[in-house]
Amino acid sequence: MTIKRISITILIVALVFAVGALGMRALRAVHAPPLEPWHTFVPEELRADELDTADWARYIAQENAVFDSVRANVTQRLEPDARVPYNRYFEASPVFPPHFKHDWNRSYVMRPEGTPRGAAVLLHGLTDSPYSLRHIARSYVEHGFVAIGIRMPGHGTVPAGLTDVRWQDWTAATRLAVREARRLVPAPAPLHLVGFSNGGALAVKYSLDAIEDSRLPRANRVVLFGPMIGITRFARFAGLAGLPALLPPFANAAWLSNLPEFNPFKYNSFPVNGARQSYLLTDTLQAQIQRLARAGALTPMPPILTFQSIIDFTVSTPAILTALYAFLPDNGSEIVLFDVNRTMKFGPLLRPSSYVALERLMPTTPQTYRFTAIVNASDTSDATLERTIAPGQLQAIDRPLPWPYPRGIFSLSHLAIPIPPYDPLYGTEPDPKTRNEFGLNLGALDARGERGALIVDQDFLTRLPSNPFFGYLLARVEEGIDRPAAASGRHLVAPQVSGLPVRLEALLSTFLPDDADSQPFAGP
Repeated sequence: MTIKRISITILIVALVFAVGALGMRALRAVHAPPLEPWHTFVPEELRADELDTADWARYIAQENAVFDSVRANVTQRLEPDARVPYNRYFEASPVFPPHFKHDWNRSYVMRPEGTPRGAAVLLHGLTDSPYSLRHIARSYVEHGFVAIGIRMPGHGTVPAGLTDVRWQDWTAATRLAVREARRLVPAPAPLHLVGFSNGGALAVKYSLDAIEDSRLPRANRVVLFGPMIGITRFARFAGLAGLPALLPPFANAAWLSNLPEFNPFKYNSFPVNGARQSYLLTDTLQAQIQRLARAGALTPMPPILTFQSIIDFTVSTPAILTALYAFLPDNGSEIVLFDVNRTMKFGPLLRPSSYVALERLMPTTPQTYRFTAIVNASDTSDATLERTIAPGQLQAIDRPLPWPYPRGIFSLSHLAIPIPPYDPLYGTEPDPKTRNEFGLNLGALDARGERGALIVDQDFLTRLPSNPFFGYLLARVEEGIDRPAAASGRHLVAPQVSGLPVRLEALLSTFLPDDADSQPFAGP
C-alpha cells in the first residue's frame, strides 16, 4: 500500500470518526433539557476595542446596564415552572443575588483606611465571579492595599454571556483594571496581580504583555490559584463539538452542560465557547512564554507564587511546571502543591497516578524557583508538613504545620484553593455569624440518599468546595505583601528553550500518565 493510499485511508477514518462524534453530539442535544432564558439571552458587554478606550466609570456604567437587561429579559420573563426557590434568577428565591447585602457578581473596589501603600487587581475564573477572591481581597485591604476585583465580560450575569465572549475581551478587561489600579495608587507603590484559574492565565498573560509593551504598567508580584496554564485535551476541539448547534433543532449542542442555576455566584451551565476561548487563551499564552524565553526576554518577569492541588479536574498541574515555571528567571518565584491525603486508604478506588503524582513533579535537577509541597507527616498521620526545595538545591527541608489533613478528604479540588472553610456559601464549616448570608450553605451539605432525587449530580456534592489549608495559604500571601520575594543570589539560569520539544512536552503533560480516560473539560 502506497503512502498516498495510507494517507487517504487515515483521512477517511478520521472523517468517519468526526461525523460519528458530531452525530452523537446532535443526538445528545435532542434529548437534553430545553434551554431556558438564561441560556438564550446574551447581554451586551463592551468588546476588547471598547474596553481599551474605556475607564472604570464607563465599565461600571455598562455593567449596571447589563444587570438591568438581565432583570428585564430573564428575571421578569420567567415561566411559572421556573419560579422556584432554587433558581437564582427568580426574585423570590433565597439565592437571588440582588437581594443580598452585597452582590458579589459585580466588580468592586475596596479601599484601606488612610493612604494606600499599594494596589492589587484580582481576576476570577471561568464561569466564576468576583466572589471567589473576596477573602484574598480583604486581606490585601487589611495590609493597606486598594483591591480591585473586576467582573470579566460574560460572567456574573447569565451563562449565555459566555456564548459570545472572546478571550481578547478578558485581556482587555484586565488592562482596564490595571489602569484603574494605577490611577488610584500611582507608581512606585507596588502593584500585585492575583488570578484564580482562568484569571491566573490572564495575570500571566498581562505580565508577558507588559514586557513587550512599555505602555503597560508592570506588576511587582503575581499570585496564582490553580492557574489555567494548560487544560484538558477535549477543550482543544470544543469548537467542533458545538457545530450541530448551527441547526436550530440541535441548539443544545452549544452547551457542554445545561443544569439548574442555583449557585448565586457561579454558573452551573457551561457553553462550548467558554471551553474554546480558554483553550485559545492558554495556547496563545504558552506560545508567548516560549517565544520570550527563546529571546532571553523573561528577565523582567515579576515573581510568581502559585498554589495548586496535585489532583485537578479542570487544569493541568504538570503544565504549570513544564509550560511556565520551567522558563522563569531566578526572581523569587515559588510553587506550592497540595498533595493527596495519604491516610485515606481508598485502595483500587483512587487512581494509582494520584499516589505518585507528587513524586513525578518533584525536581530532579536544580531549578530557578522554590518548590513546596504540603504533605502528610507520614502515611498514617493526619499531621502535615511543608516540604520545601530551595532554588538551586535538591535537598528538601521539612517544617511542621498546624493544619492537619481533615478526615474523609482525599485531596483538594480546583474550586477549593482560594476559599476558606468558614466561607458562608462554600465553606465546609461556615461561620455561624454569617452562615445565612447567601440563602444556603453549599459547602456544608453532606447529602446521602438515593440517586435521581436531587436536581444536581451527586458529583457536585462530593467535590471539595473549600481549602482546609487556607490559613497556610493566606499566611504565605501576606508574607509576600510584607516581605517581597527576591532572587536566590545564586545567579541561577532557566534551561534554554530548544523549540518544539518543550512545547510538545507541555501539551502532552495535560494528563497524568494513566488519566487518559478522564472526562471532558467541564469548566471550573
